[in-house]
Amino acid sequence: MNIHEKYIKRCIEIAKNGLGSTRPNPMVGCVIVHNSIIIGEGFTSTYGGNHAEVNAINSVVDKNLLKDATQYVTLEPCSHFGKTPPCSDLIIKYNIPNVVIGCIDDNIKVAGKGVEKLKNAGCQVTVGVLEDECKKHHKRFFTFHNKKRPYIILKWAETKDGFIAPETKKEQKPVWISNEYSRQLTHKWRAEEQAILVGTNTVLQDNPSLTVRDWTGQNPIRIVLDKNLKLPKNQAVFNDEAQTMVISKNNIDFSKDVAIQICDLLFQKDINSVIIEGGKHTLQTFIDENLWDEARIFTGDVQFNKGLKAPHLHGKLISEENIKDDILKTYRND
Repeated sequence: MNIHEKYIKRCIEIAKNGLGSTRPNPMVGCVIVHNSIIIGEGFTSTYGGNHAEVNAINSVVDKNLLKDATQYVTLEPCSHFGKTPPCSDLIIKYNIPNVVIGCIDDNIKVAGKGVEKLKNAGCQVTVGVLEDECKKHHKRFFTFHNKKRPYIILKWAETKDGFIAPETKKEQKPVWISNEYSRQLTHKWRAEEQAILVGTNTVLQDNPSLTVRDWTGQNPIRIVLDKNLKLPKNQAVFNDEAQTMVISKNNIDFSKDVAIQICDLLFQKDINSVIIEGGKHTLQTFIDENLWDEARIFTGDVQFNKGLKAPHLHGKLISEENIKDDILKTYRND
C-alpha cells in the first residue's frame, strides 16, 4: 500500500460516520496531511451542513500549514453552489497545493469541473487512488446519478425450509423468523437508508411501524404500496413517528411494470436509497424486473413445514455470517 492509499483508506473510514445522515448528499471523507502527520479530518455533516472538505479545513488548528499540505478526499470536491458554497473554492482560498481524489463525481453539476477548477488555480491534483473502493463506498450516490434510480436493498427472513410467512395467522403482528439480534441489525440498516418500502399485504398482516426503535438514528421515509387506497389510517405506518409516502393507482399504472415506475417516482423525489422489506409479491416484483443491487437474507432457526414460499433470486453471494443462531447471506446483483 502506497502513502496515498493509506490516507484514502482513512478517508473512507471516517466518511462512514455520515452514513444515514447526509442523504441525499454523498457521505464523503477528507483528511489533510502535513509532513506525514494528519492535521485535519472531516466527514460530511447532516444534510444542509458543511461538506467533508470544509469540516476538515476547519479542524486544522494552524491554517498556515495548509499551504504546504496535501488534502485527501473520497470524492471530487464540488464546484457549484448548492446549500453550501463550492468546496473547490475553499481549497483554493487556503492555497492547498496538493489534492488527492478517490473518484470523480459523476453528478452533471460537478463531473470533472472541480478538478478543472483546482488545476487552473495551480493545484497538483491526483485522481483515481483506490477508485474502486471509493466508488463502492459511494454506491448509493453513483447509482442514483448514473442509473437514475435509488440504490435498492432487498431484505427478508426465511425459515430453514424456505418459507417467509406461515400459512395462517391469528393476530395482526409479525411472526418472527429471525432472532432479536438480527432484528436489531435490521433497524440499524433502516437508519442507514433514506427510505423503506412495503406492500399492502405486509401492512395488513403485520401492522409494522417501519422505524428504528431498536437503534439510534433517523427513521427512513416509509413508502407504502396501496393500489386502491384501502389501508385504514389507524395502521402504524401512518403514525407521526416518520414521514409516509403512499403509492397508489393515482401515481403509477399497476397493469404495467411496477418496479421501474416506483424507481422513477422515487428518483423524482430525490430518494437515493431504499430498503424493501416485503412482502413476497413486492420483493419478487423488483427481482423479476431486475431492479435490485443487494439482497440481505436471514435464515432463522425455525421451520414452518408449509406457508408462503420465500422469494427466489439469482445473485452473487458476497458474504455469509452467523447472527447467533441465524444465518445472514448477502448477495449482489451482477
